[in-house]
Amino acid sequence: QEGHHNRSIMTHDVHKQSAATSREESNEKSDEREWKLIATIREEHTRTIRSVAFAPTSSTLGVPILASASFDGKVLIWEHYPDGADDESDLENNFFEPIAQLEGHENEIKCLAWNATGSLLASCGRDKTIWIWECFLPGTIGGETTSSSNPMFGNEEENRGEFECLAVLQGHDGDIKNIAFGPSHSQWGEGEEVLYSASYDDTIKVWAEEGGDWYCAATLGNNILVPQSMPASEVAIPTGPVHASTVWSLGLTPGGVRLFSGSEDGSIAIWKMYTATERRRLFPRADNRSSTDGLWNCVGKLPDAHSSYAPLSIDCAPSRAGHGRIVSGGGNNCINIYREETTAVSGGGSSSDAPKFSIEAMAVDAHDGDVNCVKWHPRDGTCLVSCGDDGAVKLWKYQRG
Repeated sequence: QEGHHNRSIMTHDVHKQSAATSREESNEKSDEREWKLIATIREEHTRTIRSVAFAPTSSTLGVPILASASFDGKVLIWEHYPDGADDESDLENNFFEPIAQLEGHENEIKCLAWNATGSLLASCGRDKTIWIWECFLPGTIGGETTSSSNPMFGNEEENRGEFECLAVLQGHDGDIKNIAFGPSHSQWGEGEEVLYSASYDDTIKVWAEEGGDWYCAATLGNNILVPQSMPASEVAIPTGPVHASTVWSLGLTPGGVRLFSGSEDGSIAIWKMYTATERRRLFPRADNRSSTDGLWNCVGKLPDAHSSYAPLSIDCAPSRAGHGRIVSGGGNNCINIYREETTAVSGGGSSSDAPKFSIEAMAVDAHDGDVNCVKWHPRDGTCLVSCGDDGAVKLWKYQRG
């Protein structure tokens, strides 16, 4: 736990310990991994490090690029630089070097997020603002082209990428706790992606880009719309304020058409994205919206997801984990996995307009304190990782029932 108290970032790598020789052995040994510490970052930040994220370009560049955000108001970009290391366990010569420092927030930064291509980086914080940075990393669109074995350097060590502030977004009335990029599906603005933000003001905002400018395309707070095609006897969609307190967490499905939000009120809300065509057909009362805008509507809630405690983290499973699964970590020290019920299971009572979820697995006292973050492996649907107030990082194996 020393690293947590000293504002450190420790990076590890996973290595399979043995190769399976049969299907049975593979199933038994697939979770046998050895975690090796390859670097510890202790410099630069002067206060708590709240959020870290690898750039999605790390695998294509062959060089891990890491962003870190701190209560000191700074975002730092780090590059893995193996200076003569014989292997990844050579701690003497394996280190991350800061290649950029992004400043602008007045105080604590709460979260940061890369977009899908690594061309944008967003950060949010206590000052109620979101900063969006355009990133020109070598080997990516807009960045320098290099044939060097280390793409971040090319022929000159000064070539380490550039970062330019595109926008400072304001509109929330409280701290911004969480942000996430997702596809726009051509429903908001001209860009291919939108940005979601969750706040202390009990709302979620959708930010879109048009003509090079970012703007608030929608605020998700009060739910007043019910699909016109849904019989009144089947209406279970919540109306009025969706959340009664701070929205702590966001989870977006891989396809970007369903959003989950966790609140201090103890609930997880389920949101569905309707296209502009669906909006005009199903929600004729929403005629005050642009004819080209889609619509996010809350289609269901898990009212007591963590025994009245806040769901502090939500993540949607990759396709390999099976349809409609989410994981949440909460202030009650537990990790829950929810599964969307299929028609066969629910007797026809579940649909995309009124989904039903049930708990499939629960890890009670997963941490000795709040579960601050839980994530699925981006491809392996059997592996999850969590961290908590107890200073521990834990790996979990999940098997579908």
